[in-house]
This record gives sequence, structure tokens and C-alpha cells, in this order.
Amino acid sequence: MDINAIVTWLDVTSGLAGNLSGAACWAYAILAITTLPPLLPNNVLLVTSGVLAARGEMSIVLVVLSVAGSALLGDLLIHRCGRFLGDRARLGAVTRGRRGELFEWMSGQVRRRGIPFVVGVRFLPSGRLLGGLSAGAAGYPLGRFASGAALAELIWTAYSVGVGYFGGAISDDPVHSVALGLGLSLVVGVAASLAQRRTGRRAGRSTVRHTAGLALPVPSAAGNVSKEV
Repeated sequence: MDINAIVTWLDVTSGLAGNLSGAACWAYAILAITTLPPLLPNNVLLVTSGVLAARGEMSIVLVVLSVAGSALLGDLLIHRCGRFLGDRARLGAVTRGRRGELFEWMSGQVRRRGIPFVVGVRFLPSGRLLGGLSAGAAGYPLGRFASGAALAELIWTAYSVGVGYFGGAISDDPVHSVALGLGLSLVVGVAASLAQRRTGRRAGRSTVRHTAGLALPVPSAAGNVSKEV
């Protein structure tokens, strides 16, 4: 059964999965192009490339370099967009409810925690986009961001391609290999979604405490009580 026929319905890039077979140079270009922009689902392509690498039809080294390199380039572009937009990005996010609270929380966390936070936020849903924009808007140095993003993308690529490689290594059936890889990817995705919910609630509580702190009563010089804004 053709791998392409199995996975076409799963995401918008999955129709390209069948074209990866054969290890042609443009197969790596497909991986790079579909990984560059944020929020473009290409998990099926990544899992399929891992399966094909396990079967010797693609080079695992070139797959990892294509995916991780393209993802890092996308991260740097996102950071520069956040830096360019500055306060406009922050104010635009604030008007969007919980996502705005999460953006504000990320901006503060990247200042305090630095590279470890840049690495960790990559694995939250939408974390690549929000994390990069918030780091840029917060003025976090590009060099440090690049170091954290490079480590994060290497780990992410190893996982995303690795689940397919693992599936291809333990099963000669491409259907079973892709299904196993996608199943493992789904489990990790659900765990990341739960982590994002917890992070969003924590960000909301942090924002409320910060706002309450700004409204604490402060004695004035005349002895009256006023509120600091």
C-alpha cells in the first residue's frame, strides 16, 4: 500500500509524503520548506521521512540537518519579527485573552530564565511562534536566542523524525511503521497540550497578582491613602 494514500487526509502537507521515497535531493527540500513556517502541520512528513530513513531510502543525517536547520532559520525570523514589531506585538497579544496573558508571561520568563526557557517553550503548542515573538519583543539578544533555539530544534527534530525511525526499525510494514510513529507523536502532543493549559493558568494567575500589586494603596505625603497606578 502506498504511504501517500495512508496519510493524505491527516494534514495539509501529507500529500507530499509519497514523494519522499527515493532519496532525491528535492525530498529534503520538501522537508525544509514545510518546516520553515510556524503552525504548518507536517508531522506526517517527518514521521514518514524517519520510516524511509530506517529502510535506507533516505539519509537520516540529511533528514535531521534539513529539518533542524530549516526550523532554526524559521525561529530566527520569528524573533526578528517580534523585535521589529516590539510593543505592537505585545499590545496586540494582550487584547487576545488567554493567549495575550501567555505572551506576557513568556516575555517575563525569557528575561529571567533565558536559554532554558527558550528550549522548553518550543515544546508547547504554539510555543514556537509565541515564544519567538515574545523573546524578540522583550529584546532578548538574538545570539542567546539562537543558541537556545538550536538546541530546542535539534531535540524536536530527533523526536519528530525518531518516532518514525523507531517505527520503521521494528516493522517492515510501512502501514504499521507510520501508524506507530504517529501514535507516539500523538501521545506526546496530548501531553504538551496539557502542559500548555497548566502554563496558561499559571500565566493568568501571575498577571492577576501583578495587576493587584499595582493597585495596592500607598500612603500619600499628607497622610491620606491613595492608589498607585
